[in-house]
Amino acid sequence: MTEAQVEERLESLNDWSFVGESIQRTYQFATFVTAMKFVDSIAVAAEAAQHHPDILIRHSKVTLTLMTHDAGGITSKDFDLATKADEIAARVAKRAVTNTAKT
Repeated sequence: MTEAQVEERLESLNDWSFVGESIQRTYQFATFVTAMKFVDSIAVAAEAAQHHPDILIRHSKVTLTLMTHDAGGITSKDFDLATKADEIAARVAKRAVTNTAKT
């Protein structure tokens, strides 16, 4: 994708940035355990898509960096996984709030 195409696609995603030759977002969770549940779910989704992000974990913050290495840049695969990651983050955070309310 060209830089202009990437910038255009980023408009449809919240909190994702164009960083070098990749797109990136940092998620903040309430706890380390919730962050790890997110990472576990990302691993399952990435494996299913055969598209694996770089993942940086800092306690309750998780940064995903997406780039299609074999294409040498950003492709629609990256945006598909970014969209999926946002859905997973919302679901994991909602479960954490629900579980906290039950205790």
